Amino acid sequence: MLLENYYKYFLLISLFLLSFNTVSSQTATTTDVLKSKIEERTNQIKQLEAEISQYNTEIINTQGQAKTLQSTLKTLDLTKKKISTDINLTENKIVKTNLTISQLDSEINKTQDKIDNNKIAIGSALKSAYYVEESGFLPLILSKSNISEVWNDIDNTRQIRESIREKTKELVVLQKDMRIKQDSLNGQKTQLVGLKQDLSGKKQAVELTAKEKADLLAQTKNKEQTFKEIVKTKEQLKAQFEKEVYDYESQLHYLIDPTSYPKPKTGIFAWPLDNIYITQLFGRTVGAEKLYTSGSHNGIDLRASVGTRVKNVLDGTVMGTGNTDIYPGCYSFGKWVFVQHDNGLSTIYGHLSVISAQKGQRLATGDTIGFSGNTGYSTGPHLHISVYASQGVRIEKFVNSRGCKEATLPLADIRAYLDPMNYFPRI
Repeated sequence: MLLENYYKYFLLISLFLLSFNTVSSQTATTTDVLKSKIEERTNQIKQLEAEISQYNTEIINTQGQAKTLQSTLKTLDLTKKKISTDINLTENKIVKTNLTISQLDSEINKTQDKIDNNKIAIGSALKSAYYVEESGFLPLILSKSNISEVWNDIDNTRQIRESIREKTKELVVLQKDMRIKQDSLNGQKTQLVGLKQDLSGKKQAVELTAKEKADLLAQTKNKEQTFKEIVKTKEQLKAQFEKEVYDYESQLHYLIDPTSYPKPKTGIFAWPLDNIYITQLFGRTVGAEKLYTSGSHNGIDLRASVGTRVKNVLDGTVMGTGNTDIYPGCYSFGKWVFVQHDNGLSTIYGHLSVISAQKGQRLATGDTIGFSGNTGYSTGPHLHISVYASQGVRIEKFVNSRGCKEATLPLADIRAYLDPMNYFPRI
């Protein structure tokens, strides 16, 4: 009886190893196919990223030229091509992410099979070892014709125990590996949701770019002189609006407790874009003197071609969104999103092409705010971001304005504007 159980144990281990090798072989084939497809998508993604980089360079060069109707139309054409390529890129990333999810699913199933088989093998081995120990060595000695056979069986019993220890260690490693793979799978699923959101936003951006070109041609009737007159009128209305805002905000005297928000410290915020290039700093700079009636800039401007994903800089709640472009003569932020953070600071993201966040929505750092654009009064596609002491800013209708009296937007005591560079990471 003892020998029968003993050999049953080794037969079980042999069958376990054989089935495990079969499963591993089948899974390896599936994994190899998925890896090949993922590598193919990775190469396509690299090619598309290179194309987008080239389009961005061409757009920047075109924007650096004199602002004419033809240069504006060329920029819009390049922008549309760039976003269309970006859509293709995002679609490839979605396919790659789905393949990665399938690969992880396959690996998780394989690991689970290993865990289950190890548990079965360990359980059976423990039962066999327990039986040998409970039966004692007397029956073993009596069943053998000579003492050397007895010592061989005793040595085999030790090997059983060692095998149990090794399988137990392997089981611990497999369970840890399983947790890592499941965390990775959850991360890929979250990334997939973000990519699908990106795809939707970029499709809207390309539609808006096409509409902008059509509207521009309809307004100018493809005549350069008409375009110049429109630009001149916009500049006058913009200067009028800026003066109205500055005069109004200079009269506001909200109670702002300096201890209600953090002292300047780099790295409190994360950057809202993946690639950072600052085109205009905060405060009284040479550029501000040329561009703004007040001679001061109340935020920073970041280079961002139309359709670039804009991310939330710190956990917070969306307190408002809006579009000043729906009010003729209101040359302000265009499409904007205002977020109040948990530390007494607030931020606004202006000149967006697409708004992805909703009022009342809770956002984590890195969540999508929207997509950059050229809405409102803008000298070219970019992202404007202002930082406020939350106590000193209100979202309200600008009833004191002539062209924007119906527009809702953030208005702040001028003391509430803070230099964003004091809170963003160093570059």
